Amino acid sequence: MPDYPKHLYMIVFPINALVASQLEPERFGEHYTMSSAKHFSGKVIFAEIDINYRNDYFDLERYLSLTVQHEDGSPKRTKFVSSYKVLENVDLKAIQKLFLVTVNGKVLPIEPAEYTAYNEPGLIRIYQEICPLETLIASTKDQREFGKFITTETRSKGAPKICFTQIEYNLDEFFRQNKNKDVFTIELPNVNPYRFYECIMEIKNNPEKLTKTISLGSILRDISYKFLRHGFWFASGDELKFFPMPTERELENKYFYWWKFVR
Repeated sequence: MPDYPKHLYMIVFPINALVASQLEPERFGEHYTMSSAKHFSGKVIFAEIDINYRNDYFDLERYLSLTVQHEDGSPKRTKFVSSYKVLENVDLKAIQKLFLVTVNGKVLPIEPAEYTAYNEPGLIRIYQEICPLETLIASTKDQREFGKFITTETRSKGAPKICFTQIEYNLDEFFRQNKNKDVFTIELPNVNPYRFYECIMEIKNNPEKLTKTISLGSILRDISYKFLRHGFWFASGDELKFFPMPTERELENKYFYWWKFVR
C-alpha cells in the first residue's frame, strides 16, 4: 500500500479552515474546486503550513493521526482540523507557500518574498481584505502601514491577523469616464459607483482621513486574478509576510497552464 505524505493546508478563501490532507497541492486545489460536493464553484486560495507547526488551539496530533489512506489504498483527501479562528492561531512564519486556484482547478504556486511592494506616499490604494475580514477599503496607507493598522490600531474594524490583497484600479480613469455624467459606472463587480466616488473624494479632500470603507462584502469571488496588484500579504502588527504575484511575462512563459484559464 502506498505511503502518502501528509500536508497541512490553510484555506483563506472562500472560507478560513485548517485541513490535513494526503493530496499534493495541485491535486488538493483541483479536488476542492472540481471534485468536492462541499465546494463546487469559484476560485480558492490556500496556503501550505509547516507540517511540524503546533499550536494548542489545534488538536493537530489527533487529526494528523486520522489522516490515513483508505482501505482501497487511495489517499485521504481532506480531514478538517478547524474552521474557526484559524488564521488568528497560525504563526505567519509557518506559512510556507500560497496557492491560487482557478474555477477549473488549475493551481498557481507562489513563494514568499523577502521584500514587499513599495508605493509613493499618499497614493490612494484599494485593498480587499480576504481573511478573516472581507471589507473593501480605500486607503492612503501603504501595505505595511495598512496591515499594522488593521491588526493593532483599530478594534472596531480590525482583527489580530489579516490576509489582504490590493486591487489594480485606475482612479483617474474612473473619474474621467464619469465626468459630467448623471449615471456613474464602475468596472469593479458589486461595487456601488456613487459610494466609491464618495469614499475617494472624502480621502482626497481630508488629508487626516487615511482609510474609508467602500463595501462590507468581498468582490474577490467575482473579480479576476488579473485585477490583483502586487500580490498577497499576511499581517500581524509589525510582522508582514508577502507573496508576490508573478509578472505577466512570467505567467505567460512559466505558468501558462494557469494563466490561460484566468478570467
